[in-house]
Amino acid sequence: MPVTARDPHETDAEREAAQGGQVTGPLLTEIDHVAIAVHDLGAAVDYYRETFGAVVEHREVVESDGVEEVLLAVAESYVQLLTPTSDDSPVARYLERKGEGIHHIAYRVADCAVALQSVKDNGGRVIDDAPRPGSRGTTVAFIHPKTAFGTLIELVEE
Repeated sequence: MPVTARDPHETDAEREAAQGGQVTGPLLTEIDHVAIAVHDLGAAVDYYRETFGAVVEHREVVESDGVEEVLLAVAESYVQLLTPTSDDSPVARYLERKGEGIHHIAYRVADCAVALQSVKDNGGRVIDDAPRPGSRGTTVAFIHPKTAFGTLIELVEE
C-alpha cells in the first residue's frame, strides 16, 4: 500500500472522501519532551543552567523505569535529562551501548490508549502493550524504534 501524507491544502470534504467518510485529526498534538540520557545528572543540569539559563521545572525518580529525570522547560515542551538509578535499567543499557545523547522523543496525545492502538493497528511494534503511569502524573506508552524509523517514541497523555 503506498504511503500517503495529508495534504495541508486539501479541504475537509476531500479529506473525508479520502478517509471513507471518516474525519480524523492528528493523534500527536505537541512535542512533550526530548529525552537525553546522561551519566552525570548534576553536571548535565549545571551545563544547561550555566549555558542556557535553563530552570529545573520538575525532578523525579521513576522507580518503575529505573531512572532519575529532570525536566527543563523550553516554551511549552521540555528537555528531559535521564540518568539510570540501577545498572540494569534500560537507560543504563542504552548508555553502555550508545553513550550519552538523545534517547527518545515524546509526543503529547489526547488519549494514550487510542494512539497506542493506532500504532498496533498499523503494524507497529510496541514496548508497552497498554498505557501505564508515567512521571508528573501522566499516562505513557513506548513504541519500539524498530518500527519507528530508529526512534524510540513515547506517547504522553497529561
